[in-house]
Amino acid sequence: MVVANDNDLLTSKILPRVLIVSRRTLRKNKFVDFVGEYHLDLIVSNGAVPVIVPRVSGIHSMLKSFEPIHGVLLCEGEDVDPSLYADDAEEQQQGLSQEDIDEIRTLHASDTAIDREKDSIELTLAKLCLERNIPFLGICRGSQILNVAAGGTLYQDIDKELGTETKHIDYDNYDEHRHEARVVEETPLHGWFEGMDRIMVNSYHHQAVKRLGERFVPMAYAPDGLIEGFYDPNRYDPEEGRFLVGLQFHPERMRVSGSDEFDYPGCATAYQEFVKAVTAFQKKRQLDAAEMMLKNHKKKTLVKSLSMAELLEANTALSKKQENRLKQMGATVRNSCVYVKRKEVQERAMDKLSNERLSDLLSFHRMMARLCSDAIKRKLLEPTET
Repeated sequence: MVVANDNDLLTSKILPRVLIVSRRTLRKNKFVDFVGEYHLDLIVSNGAVPVIVPRVSGIHSMLKSFEPIHGVLLCEGEDVDPSLYADDAEEQQQGLSQEDIDEIRTLHASDTAIDREKDSIELTLAKLCLERNIPFLGICRGSQILNVAAGGTLYQDIDKELGTETKHIDYDNYDEHRHEARVVEETPLHGWFEGMDRIMVNSYHHQAVKRLGERFVPMAYAPDGLIEGFYDPNRYDPEEGRFLVGLQFHPERMRVSGSDEFDYPGCATAYQEFVKAVTAFQKKRQLDAAEMMLKNHKKKTLVKSLSMAELLEANTALSKKQENRLKQMGATVRNSCVYVKRKEVQERAMDKLSNERLSDLLSFHRMMARLCSDAIKRKLLEPTET
């Protein structure tokens, strides 16, 4: 990861923001929030800023304060609450006996504790991405959350429900564990992995996609038929800021033993394409904000051409000095432009804007300031005519 110096920090542009929800664990008898560093490194190294959303009570009602959101990455965590994708208690058990459920909880003790707060935060973000076309990448649990948000369902335990012979989790060999995955042709995953039809993937899950949301198309299958990756073909074009992808396996962990080298270049490509979409989405938002400003300027212009009578009526008569100055500039009092917007009116108008819109306006004005500054510098450097 490249570390910027002070000059870089002062002159750098405003980078796109990727929200990542933390996971909590118990350390020294206290809960601490964390996010896997592999994810953070891959976001930063590709030119975006990871913004960690803490998994704390009540944060789901404060998500608007994290605007602007240019992308969302959801990764590992506990089991998704089955009540979120099952209609009744019987369907929630999916044919599992109480003995089966107790055995699953014992075998997967670190993952089966339901975290409803994390569920609420992540489902809210996933649905927001679906509604507003915000780029989204889901890894492991994150892909399951995306599927549930789009109306899909999950296997609560693939061993019990599917009777699979494919080993999807190995508690004793977390990093080194691999199983085969068949890649579907003409999908983004097929392109990331340079046309390979089969890859060996790292996985760590006992739940998985059961019924895939209607908008999605599978990108890879495990030998037992489980979906290892999916995407929305109508929402995939990184150059245009579109990216909606779920991966059940862990590309960030697929590295050569004892090094940071990836098993396949495609592991890093998944994050590169995601950040490319995030960056394009940010630029589109800035352009949209600029266009909106121009439209608003035409509708609610701050500058009004006033006759002398209008000036007197508005109690904003020009002083003699101002009048002379206008005449020097080749203007007349009748056609002069006068700003009549008062400070309190401006403040009320700004208070009505969302944090997201204010941030977009700030980015736009900074960009315009930089362009104006560069233009002034060029003019100052031009040779003076004699």
